[in-house]
Amino acid sequence: MQQYETVIILTPLLSDEAAKEAIAKFSKILTDNGAEIVQEDNWGLRKLAYPIQKKSTGYYHLTEFRAPGELINKLEIEFRRDERVMRFLTIALDKNAVAYNDKKRSGAFNKKPKTEEAAA
Repeated sequence: MQQYETVIILTPLLSDEAAKEAIAKFSKILTDNGAEIVQEDNWGLRKLAYPIQKKSTGYYHLTEFRAPGELINKLEIEFRRDERVMRFLTIALDKNAVAYNDKKRSGAFNKKPKTEEAAA
């Protein structure tokens, strides 16, 4: 199974509960079709780089998952059918991106290097 990363932007008109409900719907589609969710990250309400559908903000959500390739078409059809989704992007991760995400999850990038002053 290939590892993928999907970012969706939901309309800002949704309440927090409605946004969580939409995200749960897409997570359920993934798990019902044999995908394994590796990580979910809710980025919250953010300003868009350019207006989409006359809106300047949107709810961002990132999902990293392992799935068979046929599932991506099903998932993207559901994104297109749902009026709450303004934009989405799904990418296949190569081995370097998977290794980078694993290091990021383990906190390898958050450690501060030791300096000589701290050691003294």
